[in-house]
Amino acid sequence: MGHGLTFTDSPTIEPTIANRLRTVCGVVGLIGIAASLGLAFSAEDGMRNFYFSYLTAFFTCVTISLGCLFYVILHHLTRATWSTAFRRIAENIAAVLPWALVGFLPVLVGLHDLYHWSHADVVAADPILQGKAGYLNTPFFIARALIYVALWSAMALFFRRMSVRQDETGDTNLTFRMRWWAPLSTLTFALSVTYAAFDWIMSLNPHWFSTMFGVIIFAGCMVSGFASLILMGNWLQKNGALTTTLTTGNYHDLGKLMWGFIIFWTYTSFSQYFLIWYGNIPEETEWFLIRMNGGWENMAYLVIFGHFIVPFWVLLSRHVKRNRKALCAAAAWMIFIHYCDIYYMAMPNMPETGHHFHPTLMNLTTLLGVGGLYGALVAGKFGKTAVVAHRDPQLVASMNYDNF
Repeated sequence: MGHGLTFTDSPTIEPTIANRLRTVCGVVGLIGIAASLGLAFSAEDGMRNFYFSYLTAFFTCVTISLGCLFYVILHHLTRATWSTAFRRIAENIAAVLPWALVGFLPVLVGLHDLYHWSHADVVAADPILQGKAGYLNTPFFIARALIYVALWSAMALFFRRMSVRQDETGDTNLTFRMRWWAPLSTLTFALSVTYAAFDWIMSLNPHWFSTMFGVIIFAGCMVSGFASLILMGNWLQKNGALTTTLTTGNYHDLGKLMWGFIIFWTYTSFSQYFLIWYGNIPEETEWFLIRMNGGWENMAYLVIFGHFIVPFWVLLSRHVKRNRKALCAAAAWMIFIHYCDIYYMAMPNMPETGHHFHPTLMNLTTLLGVGGLYGALVAGKFGKTAVVAHRDPQLVASMNYDNF
């Protein structure tokens, strides 16, 4: 329902505000990384713990940016109107994906500590790994990782560059150009995210496999992506930017989509569990048996209740989705529980845990380190260009959109 709103906000945020957030995040990140390295070199098997903890935090941050990238692609694919106001926020968060090339370096350094299939002697003694060696080998793994990040970076930078150019020129043809590339980007995104999930997380246990795994990761990308948009939009408005541009109706729809993908994550996760439980094949059930014993069942309960049961009922009410504080609290919780979900997938594969749930200080310091540096990169994007696509022809329609 229209309210006759027009764009009157400043399209930029004061650079000192973005720089302040970047500095705070950067300091936290550097302290976290320094503490993590200190723990890694001072404890027995500390480096392996560092690599597993780092991979968990790194993959969490990458999936948040991937969720925002798909928001942008979906906006152009569906020719949506309401999502225009939040599109630049999503573009900025996705635009840090090229840095994943640097962020992936510790994973490459710790490749032998993370992935059993990278050891030639292990493969030689394991017929199953020999059968997978054509795909699971170090050169091909590295090449695929480079391709994934290159594709994500190309898509993120293309859509942001076109959007920023439209700020400068007001050329509406750029909108149609971005729409033209959206279908191909959708297919590229789907395939690359699925295979990255297989490579980086699922192959930590190379004997186990699930065709649902990539879809579950995609669902997590979207939940965390929508949550990050809600939090960043609120941060901008708290600092005096886009106070009338980002409306209650826009937040309401972000809340609805986050709620919808929470249900989708639940559906795909339960489908994976149910099919494996029903089939009862040893090489498939192993993954869940490990995670249902040794204390890991407590993490499973946290993920089940925290990723579905609680947010489902909390976000079911339209009043929560239209209340900024309540919605931001829910968004912050979903980002935390998304990390817990990735942790639940990755950490039980670390041999030193003995398949027992044993959280360490390293888990926290790497999360602060990687998360802090990631936040600094994101904050830097908001101080360089407009924080909203202010010359997009659909922006006013987005501001006047509401739902009931």
